[in-house]
Amino acid sequence: MTTAGPGAGQVHPVDERLPLRRLAPLSAQHVLAMVAAPVSTVFLTGQALGLGPGRTASLLSATLVLCGAGTLLQSLGVWKVGVRLPFVMLPGGAATALFLQVAKDHGPATATGSVVLAAALLGAVLPFYARIVRLFPPLVMGVTVLLIGIGMIKVGAQLVTGRAGTAGYAAPSGVVLAAATIGCTLLLLLLLRGVWRQTAVLFGMAAGTVIAVTTGLGHFTPPGGGGGGLALPRLLPYGAPHFDVPAALPLLVFSLTTLAEITGQTVLNSETVGRASDPGRDVPRVAGTDALVSLFGGLFGTSLLVTSSENIGIVRLTGVRSRFVTAGAGALLVLVGLLAPLSRLLAGIPAPVVGGSSLVIYGIIAVMGIDMLARTAPGATANSAVIALALTAGLLPVVAPDIYQGFPGWARTVLGSGVVAGTLTAVLLHPLFRRFAERAAGTGPGATVARESAPRDQVADPVVRRGAP
Repeated sequence: MTTAGPGAGQVHPVDERLPLRRLAPLSAQHVLAMVAAPVSTVFLTGQALGLGPGRTASLLSATLVLCGAGTLLQSLGVWKVGVRLPFVMLPGGAATALFLQVAKDHGPATATGSVVLAAALLGAVLPFYARIVRLFPPLVMGVTVLLIGIGMIKVGAQLVTGRAGTAGYAAPSGVVLAAATIGCTLLLLLLLRGVWRQTAVLFGMAAGTVIAVTTGLGHFTPPGGGGGGLALPRLLPYGAPHFDVPAALPLLVFSLTTLAEITGQTVLNSETVGRASDPGRDVPRVAGTDALVSLFGGLFGTSLLVTSSENIGIVRLTGVRSRFVTAGAGALLVLVGLLAPLSRLLAGIPAPVVGGSSLVIYGIIAVMGIDMLARTAPGATANSAVIALALTAGLLPVVAPDIYQGFPGWARTVLGSGVVAGTLTAVLLHPLFRRFAERAAGTGPGATVARESAPRDQVADPVVRRGAP
């Protein structure tokens, strides 16, 4: 549906400046809808890396401040940075998953260096945006997102097993506590409506913590000390970044795949607010801001930060399309990040509670991948073959972790990452299989004679006839 723009001399709804009495509650509503993502991401990172309460509080502060700064840039725009649309910025769930995987395999300093390299790569390829984005059609993106979700379910499970998991089993109390957290989260997803539904993960973690304390299944140990209630960001919390290109490959590949997602989100946001969509102009502005903020994120210990259309539902619900509302949300996030005594308490949440919440988050990411694949005509012979081979390449390191143990180090890094192996397989095979499918259907170059001589009912690959990628 096309929304008519404003008449001559009228202010476009996206540029409307609201009075403070309206702006404040609308901005707070956006913060409420998005705050669960940075909070749960920081808890997962802190638990997975074994950070102390103080360092976790500092990481939460850095994440909130950077999310707020990115939201301000995207909403207001400064020179050629920021798209001036009602966007918000969040830590990417898939990016965090890859960051933790790199940190587990090579150490957090290498993970930090990988974030810096990925952010720099994203900024460097923007002049070639039109060519790069073609490498990552929905089929490739679907494979990538599905593999990220599957791989990181294992990380969530390790948070549940805790120390007992090193002996090959999990403490029953940890499993029960994680299951209770998941149950509370699902119940909230069923009962809550509107903006409150988007906080189900956050409130699910709170419910899991209450259950842990009241039943003895876990211990809530908030940190002591911490004068003044300030939780200031800490520069280079894991030490100087270590740059290792092979180790950074998962995040490097992911940073390129985000161009396809950014394109879709930018078009969606433009259509929602009624502004003419121009991906060639707008997408580099969105991606450039992502690259800039993620570069600072790496220096302050976070993974890649991504612009999100998560708040588009609120825009549709309220009918308020002003970018100054999300700018207000960005300012609130910066304020909360700098004045965040709550972060000290959150650092004491039991690991199985965080693990249970992360299982929900990464399970949803896997489902997103399945949904993306479902829109690519997976029944077509060409597409089904590419999906099957790419998933096989991506799942091999998950189901058989030692399969590449005898290979050189660089090969173990590339092939041993399910996301990289699966994505590269899809990138290489998709155009090859599509070309053969086009020739078989008589639509490819040089196939005119074959098309004219073939029976009509044999020109049959749905992927070609529907124009699917």
